[in-house]
Amino acid sequence: MCLPRPPRSQITTGLWLLITAVAALPDPSEAQWLSPPGEGWLDVTVIHHDTDQTFEHDGSRRDIFAVGRAVTRSLFLTGNVGVWRGVDAWVQLPYHRLRFDDAGGERVSSGIGDPQGWVRIGPDLIGLPSWPVALRGGVKMDGGAFDVDAEVIPLGEGQRDWELMLELGRSLHPLPLWTMGWIGYRWRTENAAAQRTPGNELFWWWSLGGEVGPFGWQASLEGMAGGAWTLEGLRINSARRRLQQVFAEIDHPVGPGRVKLGVRVPISGWNLPAGTALTSGYFLRWGR
Repeated sequence: MCLPRPPRSQITTGLWLLITAVAALPDPSEAQWLSPPGEGWLDVTVIHHDTDQTFEHDGSRRDIFAVGRAVTRSLFLTGNVGVWRGVDAWVQLPYHRLRFDDAGGERVSSGIGDPQGWVRIGPDLIGLPSWPVALRGGVKMDGGAFDVDAEVIPLGEGQRDWELMLELGRSLHPLPLWTMGWIGYRWRTENAAAQRTPGNELFWWWSLGGEVGPFGWQASLEGMAGGAWTLEGLRINSARRRLQQVFAEIDHPVGPGRVKLGVRVPISGWNLPAGTALTSGYFLRWGR
């Protein structure tokens, strides 16, 4: 297995956050991490991203060529259910409406993207104390429409991904605070239609959240560093992807669930769109 070499800043940040989460592990008596059997949640999130800038292969932020502008509106429907003690499962289905304008005209695509699924296991599965630690494995299916025509915006990536991550977290009770994070690795397979194999990726996420009156809040940091891509049999180091971004969100009870509003701001990246994204959604727990 060939791991990508992330920049030193990403390694330092990811390891520091993971060590912080490990050091904060609670007494097992206060832990409730995975969804119990027969319980779960549903989440609907809408993301709006409108940008005329991109991160180039050298990390610089530049205007999209030929007065380009990319507008992405995505809806993600995510569900979770406890399968049995120590095991829960997730599934996510995206819907995208993508538009790209430049001096050559306008191109628009809309439809279902690549669905994803995960299974998460915790210490309860083998009878250990309920520490808030879990191992999650998943797959991104090749489900979205992919066309090699340069005039068509693809809705999917055209290949399957596999990923494995370690999750950690805890409540800071009696303070109205919590923290959680994960670090993982993504194996990316070949897109035969486009004759390309994206580079595998190391990724991490860390959040701190809490409550102020009826409002909930969270602030998050996210990082990803990918390896070189193989394009038509050639290994291209300049095609690798990297990203570091911050995410802030507030929520408020409405009906049986909570309404969410958020913003995502990329700090740095390689070969990915720049620009701020706005998010909104609704979160609902179900079961006993």
